[in-house]
Amino acid sequence: MTFQRVFSGAPWEKAVGYCRVLRAGNLVFVTGTAPVDPDGDVHAPGDALAQARRCLTIIRESLEQLGVGMDSIVRTRMFTTDIDRWEDYGQAHVEVFGEHPPTTTLVEVTRLIHPNMLIEIEADAVLPRGESP
Repeated sequence: MTFQRVFSGAPWEKAVGYCRVLRAGNLVFVTGTAPVDPDGDVHAPGDALAQARRCLTIIRESLEQLGVGMDSIVRTRMFTTDIDRWEDYGQAHVEVFGEHPPTTTLVEVTRLIHPNMLIEIEADAVLPRGESP
């Protein structure tokens, strides 16, 4: 089995020892994705919808580097510091996955790596066997 990795360049990757995306055969795993702007700042502090959209944009852009579409995602996990904002997270999720919804989990956690982050999303995708990147 071959492995392909995508790195985002985030400082946490080297410090913690992970990559943004890992493809193992026809399985693709996207690490927990936080709402970070290209300059490294937290995107839209206090705006749950904007942060969820940013996480999903980063996931999409990362998958595109392997030629994988969002319609291949079969599961997402959303970790939030404020579950009362579930409708905002759900709205962003529906905008992206409307016609091909994956399974998902939404859980509240005590905190994320930065106090201004409201959500972090991870995803798993499955590709047809034999599909090349």
